[in-house]
Amino acid sequence: MNFFSSDFKLGILGGGQLGKMMLYETRKLDIFTKVLEASEDAPTSIACNQFVKGDILDFDTVYNFGKTVDVLTIEIENVNLSALEKLEDEGKKVYPPTSALRVIHNKATQKLFYVDNAIPTADFTRFAYTSEIKDSVENGGLAFPFVWKCAQFGYDGQGVKVVRNFSDLEGLPNVECIAEEMVPFKNELAVIVARSSNGEVKTYPVVEMEFHPEANQVEYVICPARIPDDVSEKAQKVALQVADKIKHVGLLAVEMFQTNEDEILVNEVAPRPHNSGHYSIEASYTNQFEQHIRAILGLPLGNTKSKVAGIMVNLVGAEGYTGNVVYQNMEDILKLEGVTPHIYGKKQTRPFRKMGHVTIVNKDIDKAREIAEQVKNTIKVISE
Repeated sequence: MNFFSSDFKLGILGGGQLGKMMLYETRKLDIFTKVLEASEDAPTSIACNQFVKGDILDFDTVYNFGKTVDVLTIEIENVNLSALEKLEDEGKKVYPPTSALRVIHNKATQKLFYVDNAIPTADFTRFAYTSEIKDSVENGGLAFPFVWKCAQFGYDGQGVKVVRNFSDLEGLPNVECIAEEMVPFKNELAVIVARSSNGEVKTYPVVEMEFHPEANQVEYVICPARIPDDVSEKAQKVALQVADKIKHVGLLAVEMFQTNEDEILVNEVAPRPHNSGHYSIEASYTNQFEQHIRAILGLPLGNTKSKVAGIMVNLVGAEGYTGNVVYQNMEDILKLEGVTPHIYGKKQTRPFRKMGHVTIVNKDIDKAREIAEQVKNTIKVISE
């Protein structure tokens, strides 16, 4: 099939920053793109060939949109899966496959899948409602502390809370959830696996993630991870196992814990380009967004190696600011060597909302980390 400068149409469900960064790559290759998203102000609206306003959770909207494109992909997993299944049944190419999305989109289903397939993960208990947890603790079935996670619709640290006592349960939504054992760990790691529609598989280097203690969001992604080679090999092996068992097509970001004993436990996965791979835009031979396009179209996968050490800093809305966004001290970070800001195009900021990221590249990983700290302390995402 001819994808380039042709009648071929690639459909993308979701209009956020991941979709926008995918579109940088389709524009380079002149692949016609059509995006479905509910908000006209979405970051993708300026970069796609055709923007369709509509609800990605509505069956008819997704089904009718899917019929107008040749290949359909996602930039967010919270989409109407029944519509995608019907499209697949009718012969439409949907990547990642709906069978993979069914496993991933619910955290309880995801965890059960790991257990069934002998993929190492932390112990957990599944609950139909958060309100059931109190009884379980009182009856000795569950002990503090543990990590509460809502089963569906969590993102960017939303829907996750460390629970150390009964008062921590107050105010949590009464939804399907899991209570996960707190794992003592040295590092949080991630591996992105690219798996093509024709079966070719490649992994990116292991990255290390440093989290904001309050927001439960990634603050820094460091590539390569500062871990021993044997731990790195183990992490890559586990990530490949997950991608193989799920039969994923596209990119799969596998987030993991490195325990104090250097074991690897899978935390959760994302079936799309991911925050942990943003460093690749400047640091890798083939960035994650181009790789996703290559994978879903069955094109040869690109080189996943890094040209240089890379660190990514998330730009999130500062606490105490809501409204029209202002990026303060941007000129100061642009003076720094190897620093590239990416602004997502969201006009409204609020506390901890992801508004952009900054990549820092340097031959010396320690120097890159030092500059990343400087960037983090300099730039401020505030409002008018």
